[in-house]
Amino acid sequence: MSKNGDEVLLNIKERHNMILTLLQQEGAVPVAKLAVQFKVSEVTIRKDLSLLEQDKKLYRAHGCAILMSPYIGDRHVNEKEKRSIHEKQVIAKRAAQLISNNDSIIIGSGTTMSFFAGAIEPNGDMTVITSSLNVTSMLSQSKGIDVIQLGGIARSSSLSIVGPFAEQMLRHFSCNTLFLGVDGIDLEFGLTTTNLLEASLNEVMIKSAQKVVILADSSKFGRRGFSKICDFDVVDVIITDDKAPEHSVEKLRKMGVEVIVVKG
Repeated sequence: MSKNGDEVLLNIKERHNMILTLLQQEGAVPVAKLAVQFKVSEVTIRKDLSLLEQDKKLYRAHGCAILMSPYIGDRHVNEKEKRSIHEKQVIAKRAAQLISNNDSIIIGSGTTMSFFAGAIEPNGDMTVITSSLNVTSMLSQSKGIDVIQLGGIARSSSLSIVGPFAEQMLRHFSCNTLFLGVDGIDLEFGLTTTNLLEASLNEVMIKSAQKVVILADSSKFGRRGFSKICDFDVVDVIITDDKAPEHSVEKLRKMGVEVIVVKG
């Protein structure tokens, strides 16, 4: 440390260590806040962040520092289904508890939705509208469930249907609840997916449901896909696991979103 009058200033190594500590605690820290806290200029902080980014210890975005790159690319369903398996299973099981007898629901695409379909145990009749080919394959064999498969363009990477014909079909329905998986949850940018057509279909799904429930494991927090689906004001519930960042969970709750955290 170096002294400046009565003030004690941190050296560059100490600043870097404290920046990384703050990021672990808060997930994202603005440049202006760091400058005030360390009593240095914002130019100095930006230089610090550039050095830490070069060392791949953080990522810079929109005047702040975050722990990792928020941007994610499209991955094949075969790769996705091997990630966060236990977390997806417990999230799916909790989501299935939200279904009531005689419900009409919409189920989006993705590996979490496949786990969700496997957790559904209908006690009465119900109707499921889905874009997922896997979900249709699983639920069409269940007694008491009428499945409506959306038609359109088949995406091989997600085994799901997208496109204007699927959107047109959805506009003829009004359902109780939409259960939707996402690729990214960014508190500033909103909910995202990696595919433009997927995002467009998800928007129509939201308009066709009275309640929107998002199923997302903790790895989706702080990430952004290519295409925005919606802001948080149209989301009623997010179900995630207990590794989700506490600061993100609290901010979402302050926004009016019910966040259900299940033990992973």
